[in-house]
Amino acid sequence: GIPDQRSPAGQALMRIRGVDAGFDPAAFLGGAEGAFRMIVQAFAAGDRNTLRDLLSEDAFAGFDGAITAREQAGETQRTELRAIHDMGIEEAELRGTVADITVRIVSDQVNLTIARDGSISAGAEAVTEITDLWTVQRDLGLSDPTWKLVGTRSA
Repeated sequence: GIPDQRSPAGQALMRIRGVDAGFDPAAFLGGAEGAFRMIVQAFAAGDRNTLRDLLSEDAFAGFDGAITAREQAGETQRTELRAIHDMGIEEAELRGTVADITVRIVSDQVNLTIARDGSISAGAEAVTEITDLWTVQRDLGLSDPTWKLVGTRSA
């Protein structure tokens, strides 16, 4: 899950470590897995407080908009994160003291949107393998150790 030091991402990780001597890519991936689990569950539950702490302002606005639309439609989300099969650092970049790291996450999930009447309006009971690319960001010059989610996309 950690890129070769000679790769562009590996070189960027070394520069990140040069700014933040405590940065450890393996520990970062462990933290990223925990954050992924928390964000997926918080989004399904509509837990804006948890999301606000873990997402950038722009990312939060997107998640909040989706939660609001779901609430206005009288829908609920049921998500079961069954397994995470693979996590790896795909990209890394350092601009000044601002670090961006993109993590590839392969997971098995059950995702259902349940309509007001209790019927399934989207998704299925089936387990689906999902590959996500999540980009997190942190200003290494600040004392806050939290990496914030700034973007998501499917692979």
